[in-house]
Amino acid sequence: MNKNFAFTLKRIRFDENYNPSDKTRITTNFANLARGEKRQENLHNALVMIDNRFNSLAQWDNPKSDRYAVELEIITAELNVDLEGKGGAFPVIEILKTTVVDKQSGQRIEGIVGNNFSSYVRDYDFSVVLPAHNKNRNEFSMPANFGDLHGNIFKNFINSDAYNTHFSKPPVICLSVSSKNSYYRTGNVHPVLGIEYQQDEASLTDYYFAKMGLTARYFMPAGSVAPLAFYFQGDLVNDYTNLELISTISTMETFQKIYRPEIYNANSAAGNVYQPSLSHQDYSFTRIVYDREERSQLAVEQGKFTEETFIKPYQAVLEQWSANSVL
Repeated sequence: MNKNFAFTLKRIRFDENYNPSDKTRITTNFANLARGEKRQENLHNALVMIDNRFNSLAQWDNPKSDRYAVELEIITAELNVDLEGKGGAFPVIEILKTTVVDKQSGQRIEGIVGNNFSSYVRDYDFSVVLPAHNKNRNEFSMPANFGDLHGNIFKNFINSDAYNTHFSKPPVICLSVSSKNSYYRTGNVHPVLGIEYQQDEASLTDYYFAKMGLTARYFMPAGSVAPLAFYFQGDLVNDYTNLELISTISTMETFQKIYRPEIYNANSAAGNVYQPSLSHQDYSFTRIVYDREERSQLAVEQGKFTEETFIKPYQAVLEQWSANSVL
């Protein structure tokens, strides 16, 4: 990697006492929960949901469904840009690291790093670059090199000493399926990930995450009502243990139940052909409420913040570095 660019990691526990850093995107799943008068209640309820979901999937040798707990750490990757003796650090990526606690044996088991994915640069791409490119156009299109810089930042991070010193496996990112696509059951059923689905065409998110070197598969675990989108390198079903996969499912399905209840807290499960919809009415609320409209508005603000504090000051050198990245 260019000597003028280096990553540093910061870690903070995500628990009932969590307070977002001033560098954390406030639309991030975990940061959004930690705001307002009911912040501690929100955090407590979300963590209980994660533990309960984990134990419902890890049923073996767990007769009371209370053997395991999931601990979460927020991992912030800052990109340090050193130009002419002037350094600047910008929080380019935030992900979650899971640790599984076996309360029966006292063992602490490494989980998966990734899970949630937060990125100011993605806000810039989707809330600034894409709308500007498509303004006054009759048909939607993507600008040339859309997502290249973001993808190269991510791939360089995964290949950096900062990442590989702390984590032994590549990340797995787990997101909602696209509400614009249809999904079809296949004959494949994994013991933990559940029923595999395939979609009719690649989504914009799939395209964007492919620039990050990640492949997508879609699974609906037992007890779930909609498939989740898993983005990964390598082999999702063979590179990770059952407990690792369950830690990701329990964490990210909980967030999706809170933030997209129309899809992930629906009162009936997806069938052989599934079309997700945020206008679906037959669903249940969790006890955790958030303002989705505010979240969309803040994404635009965060995109503009990224443009002013990261893209514009370093644009020329970032573009040169990205174009010359060898991965």
